[in-house]
Amino acid sequence: MEQRMVALDLDGTTLTHTGELSDGVRKAVAALPDDVIVVVATGRSIIATTPVLETLDIRQGFAVCANGAVTIEIDERTSSGYAIVDKVTFDPRPVLENLRSTLPTARIAVEELGVGFKVSQHFPEGELMGRTRVVDWDELVAHPVTRVTLRQPEATAEEFMDMVERAGLHGVSYAVGWSAWLDINPEGVSKASALELVRRRIGVEPIHTVAVGDQRNDLEMLHWAAWGVAMGNAPDEVKAIADEVTGDVEEDGLVPILEGVAEAARNGAPFRDGVPSSATARLQF
Repeated sequence: MEQRMVALDLDGTTLTHTGELSDGVRKAVAALPDDVIVVVATGRSIIATTPVLETLDIRQGFAVCANGAVTIEIDERTSSGYAIVDKVTFDPRPVLENLRSTLPTARIAVEELGVGFKVSQHFPEGELMGRTRVVDWDELVAHPVTRVTLRQPEATAEEFMDMVERAGLHGVSYAVGWSAWLDINPEGVSKASALELVRRRIGVEPIHTVAVGDQRNDLEMLHWAAWGVAMGNAPDEVKAIADEVTGDVEEDGLVPILEGVAEAARNGAPFRDGVPSSATARLQF
């Protein structure tokens, strides 16, 4: 039996905007055949991802965190429940010094793997998981990091994007989130780059890959998969590059996609031919 691989974004795709996992999505994940491997691919940190893996009852395999900068293998034999199998870092000083002049009041966070974040000032409650430490500028930029996050709660997403574009970022990969939120990763790193390494590691053929996401940091991932699916709540630019658009996350739009994945797997159909039982969920855009 040939293995399949399904890459799932978390927030706005698998989880609602309030971070809830519906019974419908949980049951659809649990009902996938054994030859379908679910790989979570998220912008979340490790510490914010592992509780979701437990809730989904994913007890083995891999997860892509920090938008592709960190890949973990689930290993219940370890005290943490996982092992880091891939990590890509970069020097944050040049990009942060550039952004410092363009976004002087932005809150900055650099991830400490498996612990939390070092921050320039506290973020709004509930936005960062794990321990946060307020540190001075020199400590923020002192060491190579997997990811830098900037947040400007006072700005709209549109205002924030304009400021980021004026900064003219070079030598890094970045994605602006649904709010005034910017994630910066090492150049060339994305969910797609990490998922490709996982795909090769577990021996899944490219035609047997599906990815589902809802935000700009999912664009590369949807391109990468044989069948890329955008959620109904995704921005137009994400819907435009997807092979299929399903329903809104608040309406369990992921469920028909997972049902279609299961059907395709049972029939031995390559995912590049689409996800059959999800046809009723397709939207025009």
